Parts: sequence; structure tokens; C-alpha cells
Amino acid sequence: MTLHQLDAKARAVGLAVRGAFHPTDSDNTPPGTKTLVLLGPDEPSFWPIFEASPEMTDGAQHPLDRWSKRVTGELSALFHATAIFPYDGPPYAPFLHWAERCGTSWSSPIGLLVHETAGLFISFRAALAVAERLPIAGTPQNPCRSCSAQPCASACPVGALAPGKDYDVPACKAHLESPEGAACRAGCLVRRACPVSQRFGRPAEQSAFHMRAFLGE
Repeated sequence: MTLHQLDAKARAVGLAVRGAFHPTDSDNTPPGTKTLVLLGPDEPSFWPIFEASPEMTDGAQHPLDRWSKRVTGELSALFHATAIFPYDGPPYAPFLHWAERCGTSWSSPIGLLVHETAGLFISFRAALAVAERLPIAGTPQNPCRSCSAQPCASACPVGALAPGKDYDVPACKAHLESPEGAACRAGCLVRRACPVSQRFGRPAEQSAFHMRAFLGE
């Protein structure tokens, strides 16, 4: 097995490899893990695949989580890996730590993770703990280092996401629930401001879906 083969199988079902690393004892991975692989949506293919899924159309709660468990479960069986999900817990798996260990995601100027190709739209649907040590490509460069404008730093209309401060979740939700928050409900303006995010191809409908979920709608 190679990461390329795993990525190809993941993309066939709407996911993609968004990073991988060889864990040590301090990384809190399942026993026997030789390679930890993070999976996220494969844009723009992911959204139409998910929209047509039985989980999205059956009217039950948490369609994306249920879809993620089904398709990742199929991948884990194919590659004899253990599937791990960020929403299973407590205790919760340390996905943010794992993302930074991969060397493909970094802390952005406003504190959110930024990914080499997904930008501030990076998200992880699952991880695969593989019992085989897979070769991993070299580490890319943090895109924020070459972004002199840093539009993310001033994109939030209420300053809920800004450099040097913690994310003000109550202020963010209050703005989203107000008439002035209509533009943000179509997708976080901070995430959309990132030049890398703009090249990622996430559909507006997908961003709106996530914002509704964020508000518990």
C-alpha cells in the first residue's frame, strides 16, 4: 500500500488525504499505528457525492457524521486500518495536534489551522491508523509566510476572529443570527478571505450547510 493508493480510493468516495505522519508514543494513536493518515473532503467533488447520499436525504440527524463513518469504515476495512473520528468522545482524539504533526497544516495569523491546499477551509472527517509505515512526501511550506496581505486578519466584521485574541464564539453566533450576518451565513468571511481557500473549490452550498450546523439549525 502507498499513500497515493489510499488517496485515490478516498477520492473515489469524496475524501482525500490531507496529511500523514509516523507517530511516536506521545502522539496518542492506537497501539501498533505506524502511519496516521488524516482525511478531509475532496473539493469540489465531495459536496455532490454527499448531497446524493442516503445520510443526507433520509432526514435523520447528523448526516455528515453518519456519512463519514460509513465511507471511512469502508476505507478502513479495505486497508486494514483503524478509523478514528474527531466527534467521538470524550475523550476526543487530538486531531489538531495530529494535523500539525503532519507538516501540512499550521496555525494561521487568526489562530485557525491553515492547510497547504485547503487554506482556512481545512477540515478533517476522520483519521486512519495504519499498521504499516508508509512513505511520506516532503514537508510543504506554510502559505501564510508568503501572504503579505493577510486578508484573514481583518475579514471578520465583528472581530470575533482576529490576530492575538481567542475566538469569540458568542460574538460570532450573535452576528450570524442578526440580519447583518447574512453574508457570513453563506460561509465564514475569514475563511473565504484566505487566498488558498479561494482556490480550493468549496461550493457555497457546502459552506452554508456548515454554518447552519454551527448554529444548531
